[in-house]
Amino acid sequence: MSLEEDSIFARKVIERKLATVDEVEIVREHVRELREKGKHVGLADYLVNSGYITNTQVQRLNMAMEEDSMYRPAQQIPGYQVLGKLGQGAMATVFKAKQLSLDRIVAIKVLPKRLSENREFVDRFYKEGKAAAKLNHAHIVGAYDVGEAMGYHYFVMEYIDGKTVYDLLKDGKPLPEKEVLTTIIQVAKALQHAHHRGLIHRDVKPKNIMLTSANQVKLADMGLAREVDDAKAATAEAGRAYGTPYYISPEQIRGEINIDARADIYSLGATFYHMVTGRVPFEGASPSAVMHKHLKEPITPPDHINTRLTSAIGEIIEVMMAKNADDRYQSVAELLDDLEAALRGEAPMQARKHYNSDLLDDLASGGEVIDFELDRRAAPAGAAHGVPSAWLLALGLLLFLSVLINLFQWLNGKP
Repeated sequence: MSLEEDSIFARKVIERKLATVDEVEIVREHVRELREKGKHVGLADYLVNSGYITNTQVQRLNMAMEEDSMYRPAQQIPGYQVLGKLGQGAMATVFKAKQLSLDRIVAIKVLPKRLSENREFVDRFYKEGKAAAKLNHAHIVGAYDVGEAMGYHYFVMEYIDGKTVYDLLKDGKPLPEKEVLTTIIQVAKALQHAHHRGLIHRDVKPKNIMLTSANQVKLADMGLAREVDDAKAATAEAGRAYGTPYYISPEQIRGEINIDARADIYSLGATFYHMVTGRVPFEGASPSAVMHKHLKEPITPPDHINTRLTSAIGEIIEVMMAKNADDRYQSVAELLDDLEAALRGEAPMQARKHYNSDLLDDLASGGEVIDFELDRRAAPAGAAHGVPSAWLLALGLLLFLSVLINLFQWLNGKP
């Protein structure tokens, strides 16, 4: 660090009350003395070695310093006046700004300097902007501009004055069914628009679903979006899992090349599940443990967790989250038919077509017979939905033997 950076770092240590002013000054004096003797010693390292702060805290302080350094170049983006910071993620910082030419408020996403030097991240950043620019829909955050200023890459987009679905789920409680249905329908329409233009989102989750102050839904963050027919990108990404563990589809986990719209339907189903139950479909000690469950474990039906749910919601979510993409809704149009039917209080006929198809497959292979008249909410979690065919054969054999015994007794004159 330079002397100026040392001063900023020391100030942040004091501001966060990690050490007192006197303690920091004593360390700074020791560092100056060692440097005068020709020893290269960093202030941060000396504070760690002295036991005042940890390496993790150093990393966080460095990120905070980088954020401060980004604010100045953000203020220099031509045509925009930065008004303040909106938020920060691992990949970028987002600022609120005014677009001077049109006198409108926008959001500007700025890539950190450490990532601006990585060609892969820069390419992905511009790819996000171009993907968003292809879409023009009431329920998708609009893209306005991309560019570079003072070595920092930026992406200008529609400013949303509101909150995310994730914010609504922080207390772990389910959201009202009708409210959730209305939200999911709007997200589904946004995805349908993207799919019609050949794009799959690949990261549908509560944090990427925004709600305006007027309760209009906006799907955000095209950072992982990919064109369905982009064979080059698909091949380059083969074998790598792109997505968020709590909501990722099985085929994304496996790193399959032929990812399509059904992956977004799965992730929307996982988001739907979280919204109506207050918890994610699968939990685990690590991201890999969660993803393993997406691959191997059946979900607990959502209406077994939230017993106030209508059975239609449970049916829709279970089809959306089928492990095999062929068992899911095959398009968002098909899904929307059921979502809108559920909103009207009607049965999800598209979901039941999938159940009926599964039943015929089971019968053809000697599998289970499913009783659709059973009350799904009355069954315990993990209960089988049918009677094994072996039991049916045994029951038939017993009935046949009973008839033979009665006939024998009648022929011998016994009552």
